[in-house]
Amino acid sequence: MKIRLTFSMVALAFTAALVAQAPAERAAAIKEALAKNAAALRQYSWVETTTISLKGEVKKQEQKQCYYGADGKVQKTPVPGQAAAPPKKEAPPARGKRGGGAVKGAIVENKVEDMKEYMEKAAALVGEYVPPDPQKIQAAQGAGTLKVEPAGGVTTLSITSYFKPNDSLAIGFDPAAMAMKSYNVKSYVEKPKDDDLTLAVTFAALTDGTSYPAQIVLDVAAKKIQVKIANSGYKKTAP
Repeated sequence: MKIRLTFSMVALAFTAALVAQAPAERAAAIKEALAKNAAALRQYSWVETTTISLKGEVKKQEQKQCYYGADGKVQKTPVPGQAAAPPKKEAPPARGKRGGGAVKGAIVENKVEDMKEYMEKAAALVGEYVPPDPQKIQAAQGAGTLKVEPAGGVTTLSITSYFKPNDSLAIGFDPAAMAMKSYNVKSYVEKPKDDDLTLAVTFAALTDGTSYPAQIVLDVAAKKIQVKIANSGYKKTAP
């Protein structure tokens, strides 16, 4: 999953968006700023911790060391020393009608596997929204689904149908403080209303002032699934 991007230079995008006269110019300014952010982050490596929970119970947790490869894509390797996955429980012996227990056990196992696949699908959606894709932002500008609205000292950039039909992405930025205030997504995994999800990002700053998404939380309320991604241990890599 591509889930990394610094946001310090997004300030330039929003400032330009406020003064630009044409929608195309606003989209170009945002796209340029996001590209600069991506370039700045490529000098760092970090640790990504992903936790997937179902009904409040942790079902999967893993850590990966992340860095940008020569091709510009994020490379991930498992952090050594992680605990192995719990062994799969054996199906209980058949009881009652001949073969009935075995059939029931197979059905239960299939349901468990389906839920695992569903949780992985939900987790994968994080990479579709974080970081925001400059090309999708430009496309939204052209389609007329992007709005820039200043209110109460915060400028909000809102996009509808960003990745899926009728989803929404909203980025709140404070031009005075030059800081990201909010980053929220409303979408769904498979079907609108049946499995709606929300995604929120909490930001932090590195010692050089670079902002980064410290925590990403995705909730699928109807399924009681939550995905948390924490990013930490940022270090500059050798040139």
